[in-house]
Amino acid sequence: MAELEVCRNLSLEKVERCMSVMQSGTQMVKLKAASKGLVRLFYLDEHRSCIRWRPSRKSEKAKITIDSLYKVTEGGQSDIFHRHADGSFDPACCFTVYHGNHMESLDLVTSNKEEARTWITGLRYLMAGISDEDSLAKRQRTHDQWLKQTFEEADKNGDGFLNIDEIYQLLHKLNVNLPRRKVKQMFQEADTDDQQGSLTYEEFSVFYKMMSLRRDLFLLMMAYSDRKDHLTAEELANFLHDEQKMTDVTPEYIAEIINKFEVSDENKQRGVMGIEGFTNFMRSPSCDIFNPLHNEVNQDMEQPLCNYFIASSHNTYLTGDQLLSHSKTDMYAWVLQSGCRCVEVDCWDGPDGEPMVQHGYTLTSKIPFKFVIETINKHAFINNQYPVILSVENHCSIQQQKKISQYLREIFGDKLDVRNVLSGDSKTLPSPHSLQGKILIKVRNT
Repeated sequence: MAELEVCRNLSLEKVERCMSVMQSGTQMVKLKAASKGLVRLFYLDEHRSCIRWRPSRKSEKAKITIDSLYKVTEGGQSDIFHRHADGSFDPACCFTVYHGNHMESLDLVTSNKEEARTWITGLRYLMAGISDEDSLAKRQRTHDQWLKQTFEEADKNGDGFLNIDEIYQLLHKLNVNLPRRKVKQMFQEADTDDQQGSLTYEEFSVFYKMMSLRRDLFLLMMAYSDRKDHLTAEELANFLHDEQKMTDVTPEYIAEIINKFEVSDENKQRGVMGIEGFTNFMRSPSCDIFNPLHNEVNQDMEQPLCNYFIASSHNTYLTGDQLLSHSKTDMYAWVLQSGCRCVEVDCWDGPDGEPMVQHGYTLTSKIPFKFVIETINKHAFINNQYPVILSVENHCSIQQQKKISQYLREIFGDKLDVRNVLSGDSKTLPSPHSLQGKILIKVRNT
């Protein structure tokens, strides 16, 4: 998070310079596991919402949305870079973009370090803007960019309009299952200009709002507004008190909500909230069911370790199913920074005396044990100082077990807690607080 804070403080001039270079495009090498890499022109789209490139085959995904980015790392730290560990790439020219629900990696090499620095800085700045969940304006800007991009992609003939067939195709692509009769009705209601039979971008925006109306929220607003199309300040206060169980709802707080979340200037002046503002409010962090006090440690962390539920990961190294998927060190980085404190490491004898991590007796791929331990060492305590437990399933020979022990001691160093946790007179485990910054080993031999 410190990197994102730095990005927020960058000068506007430097940011715009980065954006300009990225939108012009940069030739970079895109590394892949089974090849030497492909040279592609990567660029930031005009809306600053996607990284794009020209793929080698039509089936290849050729864009990554900015709001799907998880993090950007410098140097050759990813699993893909480990596989190309021949020293041919300058680390200053290497960076990895992690994205998607399974933290896929886009591993890139630029021709000089200035290009790498431009992209790293620019992407982190864009991520900083999107990650600010409390900024309604920034979230609205991201939504507007997506809507504009969606309109342009649906406009197959590029005439600046969407006809009803293009709308049907778009809704199918978005997995929106609405009756054609209802879609046609909303289309006709949004089509208000002289160019009948097609929607401009502005009309499409109206159509999209009608289509995405939350029926449950609309009915809730109707129930508290005496079936009007807006809530008065008093009605909104009643809703917060009766439905949300809030106390001490002051007129000042109501005015603040309307001013922050209502989209209509006319409604703001009247001090009322329409359906769009009400939807914005209900979907915002202000109405999050999660207790914000629990974002920080709020429990006694001095109890024995066995008194706690521990967030654990099974087959941590796998990116997908347990039979055919790939194993990647990146998965350890992802789960550890997401709060997981117990990860699984299945160890098997590998070639050249090097132990490997894999799901035994399956067709999943293998990764060197050393790479796994290096990744854990780098990412274990970035977001969380409480102890990390390595659940090691040992299938190795004595010789390769010695190699495992060597790597654990050399790579983890003082972080590795090798004491007998029940030594001396103590008959209880140490507490999470006393084990902060430590890595524990739990082994099962098979």
